[in-house]
Formats: sequence, C-alpha cells, structure tokens
Amino acid sequence: MDDKKLIEENYSELVKTLLKNPKVSPPQNDWGFGSKALWTGGKMFVFLSAKKKFVVKLPQERVDELVAHGKGERWDAGRGRPMKEWLVVNSKSKSDWLEFAGESMEFVSQNSVKMKGGSLQRK
Repeated sequence: MDDKKLIEENYSELVKTLLKNPKVSPPQNDWGFGSKALWTGGKMFVFLSAKKKFVVKLPQERVDELVAHGKGERWDAGRGRPMKEWLVVNSKSKSDWLEFAGESMEFVSQNSVKMKGGSLQRK
C-alpha cells in the first residue's frame, strides 16, 4: 500500500473515532479548502490537506516546540507563508494523530469566539 493510501485510511479511521464525540462536526464542504476538516465549536481543528498531509491547529509555542524537535513542520497553504498555529504532523501513526487531534480540539475549544449580547467575546 502506498503512503497516500495509508494516510487516507488512517485519516478515515481518525474521523470515525472523533465523530463519536458530540462536540465534533464532520467536514462541511464536498470540495475545496476544509473539505476534509473536522470542526468543533464552529472552528476547524484538524484536516487532511490536498497533498495528503495531516494538519492540526495548536498554539504557536507548541508548534515551535514540535518543529524544533522534528515532529512536524508549519503548514503552508501554498502561498509561501507558513501558518504560525498549524502543524503538518510528520508521524503516520494513528495513535499519534489521535493524541494531536485531542490537543488541537482542546486548544480550539479554549479559544473559540462566541457572540454574547451582540458583541464578540473570547471564551
């Protein structure tokens, strides 16, 4: 089995596992950016890129740490500007992906923005 097929299968299994959590929403598009993303609280927290890379949203300091330790690289949406809070995970391990996804979901949930009394409020 080639790497891309393995990655797609691992991501599919991860999606099935994460969708058991009622706070997780499935992909909201059939195509384009975010078409393979999972959401929590209306915010994207993990996705499989068009190039079959597993990408998670984490605090910038955590991304810096993981990049420094060779665990991943900053994700670049193809515009030549790496994103500070998005990490391409180097590991193809399902258990590593699940751990990173949980960390990502917690981070995004803590930083979600909600409407309260007509104004935006950070949680």
